[in-house]
Amino acid sequence: MNCIETDNNYAIQFSDRQNLIIDRGFGTEVWDPLGGRYLDFTSGWGVSCLGHGNPVIIDALISQASRVMQNPNSGFTYSPSRSRLLEVLQPLLPGNLARLFFVNSGAEANDLALKLARKISGRKRVVSTLGSFHGRTFNTLSVTGGPENQRRFSSESPATDFVRYGEFSALVKAVSDETAAVILEPVQGEGGVRLPPPGYLERVTELCRKKSIFLIIDEIQTGFCRTGKMFAIEHGGAAIRPDFMTMGKGLAGGFPMAALAVTGQVAEQIQKGDHGGTFCGNPLGCAVAAAVVDFLAANQIGEQVTSRGVELLAGLNALRRSFPGLIREARGTGLLTAIELVAEDQVWELTRHCQEQGLLVTPTRNGIVRLIPDLLVSSQHISEALSILEGALQRLGSRVAAASPAGIDCGSHFRFGGDNNEKYPSTAGQAAGR
Repeated sequence: MNCIETDNNYAIQFSDRQNLIIDRGFGTEVWDPLGGRYLDFTSGWGVSCLGHGNPVIIDALISQASRVMQNPNSGFTYSPSRSRLLEVLQPLLPGNLARLFFVNSGAEANDLALKLARKISGRKRVVSTLGSFHGRTFNTLSVTGGPENQRRFSSESPATDFVRYGEFSALVKAVSDETAAVILEPVQGEGGVRLPPPGYLERVTELCRKKSIFLIIDEIQTGFCRTGKMFAIEHGGAAIRPDFMTMGKGLAGGFPMAALAVTGQVAEQIQKGDHGGTFCGNPLGCAVAAAVVDFLAANQIGEQVTSRGVELLAGLNALRRSFPGLIREARGTGLLTAIELVAEDQVWELTRHCQEQGLLVTPTRNGIVRLIPDLLVSSQHISEALSILEGALQRLGSRVAAASPAGIDCGSHFRFGGDNNEKYPSTAGQAAGR
């Protein structure tokens, strides 16, 4: 029985699988068991920020694993590796964020932020945005603006109000004296790499201060140089000041690790017993995360990300101009980029064509294909990826043209996204970043 058969026979299948086995990787490249090479422009949903097989991560893993992997009574005892991560990370936190708690995943970090915001404020309502994604736990699904999950699990909370992302006037109307928190992504990732209008996050901060509402910023996908800054809210300067900020994905470069940061004022209102966890600052995860964050800061990786992001987005926009019947828009900031297809049902077909030619991309709902390479990706790999994507688009275009009536523009008769145009409005004009 091979790897695919074993997985299909014994694993719970929560998603469709690509017919692909990844055996090893180094940098931006990965290989299947037969030696087939692929460019990884998914970086494991943005997790493998330093690429595959990076010695910074390997050395930290080996060094810490040889000492201790998990503390006895972990939450009750001190850990040198956890202290080291606190020393590295705390000075990099934006605004007046002062204290940290480490957890296993971004969903857990968001779950904790919501729980604490409601407990401390004594209020129950939360304002979130359509097209958002904050996790798959029952609590985080209640503030994730994708209606399909809420219908499936009956997790839509009567205490959650949804507004369109980027529409400040709608948010003003949604908040009330019963609102505990507003939760936002600086850039919507799963929602399609949707950037807010200039000044939006600053105005939300001001509103939350005026109304004494907690602001939760979800930097799980955007944090750790993904957008060119250590955290995406830094693009707006000091005016964006969250009370809670969640982090994950790139924090430990592939090791399961996430964190919640809070202000000193919030920390003073947290009581013993409000939360805990078996792996709350696991020594192995902390050692890896400290090595990753230290590397990002010491080597000014954010500047490299900005430069490579300009190259990637320029190439995607060139493809948009070459394939107007297939690509509606290209957008992104740093190395968080996407193309929005004219026809939503072509996402998996384009993903398959890319894979067949040696490029791995991330298919996403609402007609979106995301390209999220590691932060150390080279100009040569970006150029190669764009060339492969061009070939995949040519194959897709040929198939669409063959299926279309003669003389009809192959892109003109597709109706994009149905009612999703209302749920997730286009962000045309924002592709260059905030």
